[in-house]
Amino acid sequence: MFMDKNFLLNTESAKRLYFDFAEKMPICDYHCHLSPKEIFENKAPENISQLWLAGDHYKWRAMRSCGIEEKYCTGNASDREKFLAFAKTLQYCIGNPLYHWAHLELQRYFGIDTPLNAKTAEEIYERANKAIAEGDFRPQSLIANSNVKFVCTTDDPIDDLKYHKLLNERKLPFRVLPSFRPDKALNINADGFIEYINELGKAADIEIGSVADVVDALYRRAEYFAKCGCKISDQAFEYVPYERADNEELNDIFARAMLGEKVSRRDEDKYKTAIMLTLGAKYKMLGWTMEIHIGAMRNNSSVMFEKLGADTGFDSVGDCEIAKPLSRFLNALEMLCALPKTILFNLNDKDNTVLATMLGNFQSAEAESKIQFGPAWWFLDTMDGMTAQLKSLGNLGVLGKFVGMETDSRSFTSYARHEYFRRILCRLLGQWIEEGMYAYDEDIVKEIVEGICYNNAVKYFDF
Repeated sequence: MFMDKNFLLNTESAKRLYFDFAEKMPICDYHCHLSPKEIFENKAPENISQLWLAGDHYKWRAMRSCGIEEKYCTGNASDREKFLAFAKTLQYCIGNPLYHWAHLELQRYFGIDTPLNAKTAEEIYERANKAIAEGDFRPQSLIANSNVKFVCTTDDPIDDLKYHKLLNERKLPFRVLPSFRPDKALNINADGFIEYINELGKAADIEIGSVADVVDALYRRAEYFAKCGCKISDQAFEYVPYERADNEELNDIFARAMLGEKVSRRDEDKYKTAIMLTLGAKYKMLGWTMEIHIGAMRNNSSVMFEKLGADTGFDSVGDCEIAKPLSRFLNALEMLCALPKTILFNLNDKDNTVLATMLGNFQSAEAESKIQFGPAWWFLDTMDGMTAQLKSLGNLGVLGKFVGMETDSRSFTSYARHEYFRRILCRLLGQWIEEGMYAYDEDIVKEIVEGICYNNAVKYFDF
């Protein structure tokens, strides 16, 4: 049957692992793009289009690939028209995780088992909206009812974290914690860099005139974030930069950038390396985890970037070489006794083996799997992508200590992606058990499955 209770669970062992161990575990969503303001304000959506389509570049990309006009994605078409356009798109998404995510969400949140396509779109739109009108689809309820215990948002160092503070004054069944994302202070050639540095100085209450001042400001903001419960930093690079320079050269690079000059790629790497090495040491001192997302090539369409801005569905996978600079960066931090717990995410699956083997170079007794191979992310967040990541980590590392899935999402119903991941995980482990590749000891297997689903992350992040 279509996506029934045994969806993806193709062996008896897979079913046992999922229903006995994985299904009941809470969720630790340690990386997402949910809005703390929206969580605090706790407003119910008016309809399923507002819940599903607003801000969802995964859906927009698929719709554009079906020749659908932009007005039905980001434009002024009605919510009904946008939903019907997406439903028409979805029927052609065979093999795309969007198809599975959408139907899992329809089943779990709306009680709708009917496949969504152009024929059923009107009916499902009305049924879903009736469920929203009669039920509780407010953000806090969706999070709590999804059995989520920790939500880590993605926040700029200049953020005052007002809504995190307000949320954590309330007795909610989950915690909303900030994550420190200093990308705007790192991206020295980005438009708006000068204005951002001035805003960073105001937030940190210092005047920034040098690279040391940038570091001081970021340190001050990191300490503020730590007081507000932050335990995770997050950085995104097309490749991890590593190019050393002395203070005089760094300050010259910074001064030129603050005058509006676009510096060379090598000078950009020198600046980023200096900032990241000092930030890594700060993260280590604070007991934080450093997440590094590697491999996105962003804003490829200049035309659409001018029209819509960033994060609207015009990013893709890069193919830079990452092994050597990443190794040198981690090694430099380790030599300074300043390497924090680190999660490495790749966006190009050619780098699975690179990351899965990089981990073993820098492990220590400070934490179980101190250096982690992050879950399949963004364009790899597919059945094949997740399976490949799990196999690479299993083949080359210690899968049983993996911190598991995160949503990386802006949607309050995207927690169905954790179910998708757990079913894929149990499918793979069940196959290995049934093929005699791993001895079934219930206590040990239970610990592994429950660990990957939730327990490992809570322990690793010290929540």
